[in-house]
Amino acid sequence: MAGARPNFVKVAPLIRAIEKTDGADYQLVYAGREDDPTLEDSLFDDLQMPRPSVFLGVDSVSLNEITARVMAEFDALLTRQPVDVVIVVDDLASTMAAAIVTKKRGIRLAHLVAGTRSFDMNMPKEVNRLVIDALSDYLFTAGVKSNSVATREQGDADNTYLVGNILMDTLRYNYQRFRKPQIDVEPGKYLVFTLNRKALMADEEKLAQLLRAMVEATDGLPIIAPLRGKAYEIVESIINNLTSQTSNRKSQTSNLKSQISIHKSLSYLEFGWLTSQARGIITDSGNVAEEATFNHVPCITLNSYTEHQETVTIGSNVLVGEDPQKLREALALMVAGKWKESALPDRWDGRTAERIVSILLK
Repeated sequence: MAGARPNFVKVAPLIRAIEKTDGADYQLVYAGREDDPTLEDSLFDDLQMPRPSVFLGVDSVSLNEITARVMAEFDALLTRQPVDVVIVVDDLASTMAAAIVTKKRGIRLAHLVAGTRSFDMNMPKEVNRLVIDALSDYLFTAGVKSNSVATREQGDADNTYLVGNILMDTLRYNYQRFRKPQIDVEPGKYLVFTLNRKALMADEEKLAQLLRAMVEATDGLPIIAPLRGKAYEIVESIINNLTSQTSNRKSQTSNLKSQISIHKSLSYLEFGWLTSQARGIITDSGNVAEEATFNHVPCITLNSYTEHQETVTIGSNVLVGEDPQKLREALALMVAGKWKESALPDRWDGRTAERIVSILLK
């Protein structure tokens, strides 16, 4: 079951692996509405996967209401269509709701991606992760650290499987299909900025400081910002405000509007090209940081932690929190081409989905 748009990038390889396996069948369930605007047709075309066959129709913004409504709808679905195993993806409220219903019905539960932790119980997603992992019969982990966390908490290593990072399955499968978006950039001569975290978007003063730091530290290098929904509106508003404040006096931030180019969100294949060809990436997304490590592209994460520590210890990712000065210092190294060496973590080989299906069939 998928609960949000990013989940489908991880689900697509599973569907390909299942469809190649004799005697295995599946049903793709989405927690949201069939007319969800984030599920444009190009997403499924790009990923070469079918649209969900079942939509639960839940569209609330309240996490508790989402949990309750998904539990009711998913329970009704399992009454109509019995299954042998339910696979839930990541750590959303809808994911936790489906997990609870699955176990109450005595159905086997698999969690992809298990063992990821921020160790911050003030984060709703951290609560979701703990609940889902505690209920799961199969804990499919992406890295060594998450594998050790899942094993330690479960107390039974037999339920935990280090299968690798399924996001890499999708990247490897689609890499040669990436296509350049209609943006005037040259490979290696621009940066990419993405924004996703609600907490950062809510603190507009802090976000404004970070945007100023980007402009001041990058010496005129174009910053391409493909943003979706609320993130687009907030960043556009901040840039307009900062530009008007500095238009009558000399300031490096007076170049902010011309240097940061905001674009509506791109298709998966276009975004893949843009990030793989960039000089560097500034993001608050764990998935984008993982993709940067795969592409050996320098990446700065605007957070003090990452659920996938291997992107920092082995990969191209560096954490700066929400500190403008640390961002400036990291950007100076990025622009100067003095970034650290990086490598691919274990089992980022594009065969994660095959391992998962093999384990489930046994």
